[in-house]
Amino acid sequence: MMITCLAVDDEPFALEKLKLFIGKFPGLKLEGTFTNPLKALEFFRLQPVQLLFLDIQMTEMSGLSMLEQLPARPAVIFTTAHQEYALKAFDLSVTDYLLKPYTFDRFSQAVNKAADFIGWQFSPEPNTRRTAAYIFVKSGYKLLKIMCDEIRYIEGMRDFLAIHTTSGRILASHTFPELEKMLPEDFVRCHKSYMVSLSKIDSIEKDRIRFGDQLIPVGESYKEQFYRLL
Repeated sequence: MMITCLAVDDEPFALEKLKLFIGKFPGLKLEGTFTNPLKALEFFRLQPVQLLFLDIQMTEMSGLSMLEQLPARPAVIFTTAHQEYALKAFDLSVTDYLLKPYTFDRFSQAVNKAADFIGWQFSPEPNTRRTAAYIFVKSGYKLLKIMCDEIRYIEGMRDFLAIHTTSGRILASHTFPELEKMLPEDFVRCHKSYMVSLSKIDSIEKDRIRFGDQLIPVGESYKEQFYRLL
């Protein structure tokens, strides 16, 4: 199975870099590249793709405006030199936000997130498991960077997720499905209100997971999958 993609950026050098990086993924099929977002929009209406690499500040039309006019929403990875649009990007539920100049490793992480969102998993090299060293989460008016190996478990609250780390608790404006796309495979749901890091578990006692003094239940509907992943 191939993931079809489109690259839109009004800087030719940036497009060449995208073409080079996309070419390293056997699971990606580049359907076209555009420096003019209006022409890209026309192309997409005739031939929709599953993944869109999109610059934000462009002459003819901003990437934000183009995204709002798409007749169907693909997975979107913003590629931009301007970090001030990050919160808006999260509001639009884009898959990832690459800040120029980005590395191939960071590009690879974004593509694997998109692949998870679309429903397939692949990597640039065989037998390479998806990893993520860190994530950015919305917390109030900030985007906070959290190292994945510091997260112990995540607790669902009424309007937020509480991310419990080795150094404290962070309230994030996300849903569990959103974080599941962002985090490595070490993180699994064990309950409708909890996601845990398997590597941080101290013990499991009668369907209760212990993290130090904290006990977290294993929900009946999650039990089979949780123990299988263990």
